[in-house]
Amino acid sequence: MEHTSHAAPHEQALAAELVCRAEDERRLAQEARSAPTTQARGRIAECRAGNADALRAIVARHGWPTADLVGEPASTAALMILLHSPELGFQLTCRDLIAEAVADGRCPAVHHAYIADHCAVELGQPQFYGTRINPATLFPYPIRNPETVDDRRHDVGLGPLTEHLRAVRSGLGASGGL
Repeated sequence: MEHTSHAAPHEQALAAELVCRAEDERRLAQEARSAPTTQARGRIAECRAGNADALRAIVARHGWPTADLVGEPASTAALMILLHSPELGFQLTCRDLIAEAVADGRCPAVHHAYIADHCAVELGQPQFYGTRINPATLFPYPIRNPETVDDRRHDVGLGPLTEHLRAVRSGLGASGGL
């Protein structure tokens, strides 16, 4: 993929904003884990709402911030912001934009896997790739056709589900690389 250093200044600014917003949320979440207070949870909720509003404005102006537009790190940051957005309708709209971008080769397929699973779980439907893990049980939420999930995971660049679950359960990577 093209790096943002080759992008126009406007795309570089979008990329920097997306990465900064995702990093701010990550920092707030870390702080909340070490000092879980009502204020910390409020700061995260406020940050996520502001990030979602900013992403909504970016999508309205430019479409989904694809890897070919803003670079892969910023496109991944946009996905993280989207996954934590409080509005399912916006997530569903972006899921479809991401699917188009993946089909056109402008975005990594794994991005669609994460948002497709997220939306399916939120809608009470089985997920496709097993990326959503129930934090209470450390087992995946229901998966459509579980006997072929590893084939689908492989097709989008994810490792076998058993490896992902082992990593989650040992505390090494609950986010699955995102």
